[in-house]
Formats: sequence, C-alpha cells, structure tokens
Amino acid sequence: MIKAKKSLGQNFLVDEEILKKITGIVDIKDKTVLEVGPGTGNLTSFILRKNPKKFFVVEKDYRLITILQRKFQNQIEIINEDILNINEKRLSLDKLIVFGNLPYNISTEILCKWIINLDSNSFWFKNLILMFQKEVAERIIANENTSNYGRLAILAKWKLDIKKICDINPTSFSPRPKIDSSLLFFTPKKKFFKINKPKNIEIITRFFFNQRRKMIKKPFNQLFNGNIEIQKKLKLNLHLRPQNLDLITYYKLAKEYEELSG
Repeated sequence: MIKAKKSLGQNFLVDEEILKKITGIVDIKDKTVLEVGPGTGNLTSFILRKNPKKFFVVEKDYRLITILQRKFQNQIEIINEDILNINEKRLSLDKLIVFGNLPYNISTEILCKWIINLDSNSFWFKNLILMFQKEVAERIIANENTSNYGRLAILAKWKLDIKKICDINPTSFSPRPKIDSSLLFFTPKKKFFKINKPKNIEIITRFFFNQRRKMIKKPFNQLFNGNIEIQKKLKLNLHLRPQNLDLITYYKLAKEYEELSG
C-alpha cells in the first residue's frame, strides 16, 4: 500500500457509495473526461465503468504513475505533471467533464486559475465535479451578507453556476483527514457580466476584503480617488462593509477600474 504524501495534500477517496454518487452526477458515456489527482485510481475505476470516449488523468506524484499504468494500461492517458502547469484547452477539441479530489493545499489556486484563464467566448469544460475542504466549499458558494462571502465566491460565481452535492466525512478517505469535505458541481453560465481582464476582479476584491470588517469608503477612495461620479453611478453606500455588496456591484466596480486603468 503506497503511503499518501502530506506535502501533496493526498487523501485517497475509498468510500464506494461516494464514488458511485460522484460518477452518477452527469452522463459521461462517450464524453471526454479529465480527472485531476487520481491517486491510486479508485475514482478512475468507477469513471471507466461509465464508458467515456477519451480519458485523461493528471497526476503529479511519480510514485503513482506505475500503479495507474499497471492498473489501467491503455484505458487512460496519464499526464505526470502539476495541474497548475497544464493548458487544459490543448488536451482535447472536446469540452471536458472534469473530476477532481483536489489537493486541499492548492484547491483554491486550481479553481482560480481555471476561472481567470477562461475564454469569454468558449469554455474548455462542460462541467466541473470537484471536492474541497468543507470550509473552502462554504466560501465558494457563500452569498452576500454572510461571514463566508468574499473574494472566492465573487470570482467563482462570475462565470459559473455552483451547486453543492453533499458533504463527505473523513471516514470516506485513507488516510483520514482531520476535516470534512464537500462535493461541488460547476456549470458554465450562458450569460455573465463582461470584463475583459479577470485580474481586475482579483484587484478589486483584494482591496475591498483586505479589511473586511471596515467600511468600503477607504478601499473605494484608494482605487477610484474618491470619484463621486462612479459612486453615484453604482449607487454605492460607502458606509457598507465589503460583505454587504452583491456580486454584480463587484463586477461593475471591476469594469469601472478597467476603464480607468486602460
């Protein structure tokens, strides 16, 4: 039995009921599939039972490559690489259905990379079915006026509809993590607010949520030099706190910032 690497955030999913649930969320027969972090191939086996047309797996840990090759042979195409270094759009002309028990230590980095690099005209994936640490998942799906609402929810909900499927307790993994996990289902939105440079959402939210308990007056003045016209246009109450502004207001702020900065 191969030992999980703590440095890579490895916790292998072993619960067959959960594995069945994950692979039953969408129809993957004759579809092109990408699995991130297959580990020892537990989820991989269940995905193959659904007869995908093409199946890519990305696994960074070279120790696991031999296991995957021996177990699945030519049924899967194995990429021994860090997912953060891969251009997923080059994998296939088909839109991918993505499964991932994401390493907890880089899960938000992976998600943010995918969202920021999305082409506004076409998505490289059809769905994302991803597992996160529960508290991270709560931040992804959070609504305004809640304590979990912040940068991650604003970015994630910009181009994606998100549904929580279920929580998963530590007994479903080996080794058992010390925290609960949550399974989220992402679908691209057909309509979303147009922003040319997604990095501007990151800039806006970083400034505003840097001091989330304080009023938005200070970050607004820092970014927009107290521009009264923008304040009036967006009907901003500068006495509100960052978590009180809805999604569309942040996207509008990013657009205004984009226009000012050229």
